[in-house]
Amino acid sequence: MKKSRFTDSQIIEALKRVEAGLAVPELCREMGVSTATFYKWRSKFGGMDASLMARMKELEEENRRLRKMYVEEKLKAEVVSEALAKKW
Repeated sequence: MKKSRFTDSQIIEALKRVEAGLAVPELCREMGVSTATFYKWRSKFGGMDASLMARMKELEEENRRLRKMYVEEKLKAEVVSEALAKKW
C-alpha cells in the first residue's frame, strides 16, 4: 500500500478546518489533494482524534499480519492433507 504524504495529525487538522467552516475546494487546493481524496479521508477518519487514528492503524496492521499467518497455516494444512491422501 502506498504511504501517504500526510501525517495523521495533518489529516485530522484538515478535517477539523472544514468542520470549522473552510470550503472543501479551497482546502484541497491549499493542501494539493483532490476533493475525492478529502472525501475519502472524511469517510475513513471523520469524527476521530489522533489517538483513535493511530489505534486504528495499529489494528489494521495486526489484522494484515494475522491474515497472512492464517493463509500460511492453511497452505501447510492443505499440503499435509494432500500428502496423506497420496500415501494411502
